[in-house]
Amino acid sequence: MPTEVLHRLSTLSLTSVKQLGRLPRLSSSLPALPAPRPTLAASEVPTLFREPHILSGYRPAGQPWSSYLLSTFQWHNESMNVWTHLLAAPLLLLRCWSLLEGAGGPWRLLGDVAALPLVLYVVSALTYLACSVAAHLLQSRSELTHYSVFFLDYVGVAVYQYGCALGHYFYGSEPRWRDDILGGLMGAVYLPSAALLAWMSCACCCFAKAHYRRPYPPRRKVVQLIPTGLAYVLDISPVAHRLLVAGDWQRDDDGALGFHAAQVVFFMMAAMFFSYPFPECCLPGHCDIIGHAHQLFHFFLALCTVCQLEALFRDFLARRAAILDVHGGELVVGAGVSFFVLVLCCLATAVWMRRTVQKRLKDQQA
Repeated sequence: MPTEVLHRLSTLSLTSVKQLGRLPRLSSSLPALPAPRPTLAASEVPTLFREPHILSGYRPAGQPWSSYLLSTFQWHNESMNVWTHLLAAPLLLLRCWSLLEGAGGPWRLLGDVAALPLVLYVVSALTYLACSVAAHLLQSRSELTHYSVFFLDYVGVAVYQYGCALGHYFYGSEPRWRDDILGGLMGAVYLPSAALLAWMSCACCCFAKAHYRRPYPPRRKVVQLIPTGLAYVLDISPVAHRLLVAGDWQRDDDGALGFHAAQVVFFMMAAMFFSYPFPECCLPGHCDIIGHAHQLFHFFLALCTVCQLEALFRDFLARRAAILDVHGGELVVGAGVSFFVLVLCCLATAVWMRRTVQKRLKDQQA
């Protein structure tokens, strides 16, 4: 990994640590959650809210919305899940602004059709971060809220998947990848397939969340990971081609490939921690507040996004003049329209699944 990549990541990490260091002081200055105890043991909360090997740090259900908003600054087992992505969003915006300033100012992108996929990528990244923060911050209020915000979280993930696909296709793909793979059809099927797999990822994750009960069987993870994994393999294929086949390392003057390699490494680490509850499976009760797998998943996914932004922006600057000549303005605009169509389809899926769960919960209470 290039020295520049390590330097930028270390700078961002130090900034994040300094911000997180303020959390205990903020926590001590704010009122505790309005309950006999601010957090509860796993045995004291409904089964739906329990996580494997996490034995304490659960917030009580049924509190006012303000209690869960205030819990942003309280210590519980979702604190780091919230803060890892809550800090990543402004860091991403600040870095994006800095990159645009270095390229002549953000206003130069206005009216530039070639910049549309980059703008949509940034929107998709901020969307998944915001949805993730909302899910982990508010999910403890009630069972219906729990399902609703995690359905929204899956919408954010699907939107981010397609945002990545747009960036990789328009800025990161090589002619040989578009013309040689699948007999020259890769360029024609890539974006429709990426959109379909993104929606399937949202639908399957929503279905798995609604259908399976805790303790979750292994097939639930399979239902979630298969479409998500297929989407990632397709979305990253232009970058993988450049890293492994095209031999771009010899002419990587702008340093984009180093950041592309870093984003792949960080995503693989994030996927590993998402797939298996380590280290809490070896240390039940010792990683409840800090250090469990989902927190590490969030951390490495945020690093992946930061590196991805750097790589795509460098690719955009290097190839900006030729983007419309290579792909055509109609395809770029059409891809932008398809982005919003995907958002609507995913939202409709989440709303439908929420109504299904709401009906089931009402039937159970009757």
